[in-house]
Amino acid sequence: MSQTLINAMADLEESVLVKEVKALKDAGVPALEIIQKLQEGMNIVGKRYEEKEYYLSELIMSAEIFKEAAALIGGDLEAGGAPTHGTMVMGTIYGDIHDIGKNIVTTVMSCNGFKVIDLGVDVPTAKYLEAIKEHKPQVVGISCLLTTAFDGMKECISAIEAAGLRSGVKILIGGGPCDQTTANYVGADAYCKTAQDSVEYSKKLLGIS
Repeated sequence: MSQTLINAMADLEESVLVKEVKALKDAGVPALEIIQKLQEGMNIVGKRYEEKEYYLSELIMSAEIFKEAAALIGGDLEAGGAPTHGTMVMGTIYGDIHDIGKNIVTTVMSCNGFKVIDLGVDVPTAKYLEAIKEHKPQVVGISCLLTTAFDGMKECISAIEAAGLRSGVKILIGGGPCDQTTANYVGADAYCKTAQDSVEYSKKLLGIS
């Protein structure tokens, strides 16, 4: 059944996906496993977008379908208890209003035991600084889908360091045009290609098995 869910997500078949999510829930499949299968489908969507098989409209549709599926199992996710791994502050850097990748990361991180503070899009450096002071996160995520926003990420991370807030905080970046070279340029601790990478890197950087 899980392959049906992956295919439905990848093919943007909303009605099939909703039916499958409900069936998996009724069968007692853990919410996290369902989310992971949805993420596999989203990874296929991302590849199809890169290969020009899908365009922005399909990308936006996939995010909406993913959110709908997450909402269907939301109660089960919340029933899993309080976050166990710490807090993540997440946002899309100023100058960029894309939220698809950010929304997926916040969902997947939440499903994996992190409390996520979502700052939204077009987030100025000052808002990141305020959130770090207030929430004392272990991880900060900065999403970016525009190369023109790279300098904004660099400035933001530099400001976090200058404010004395970098100690004990790991900074992850991600987004379509980003890679490890980008992470090195902006001063991030890691580059995450997928939402699951964010989970794995966060756990690794924090020493969580």
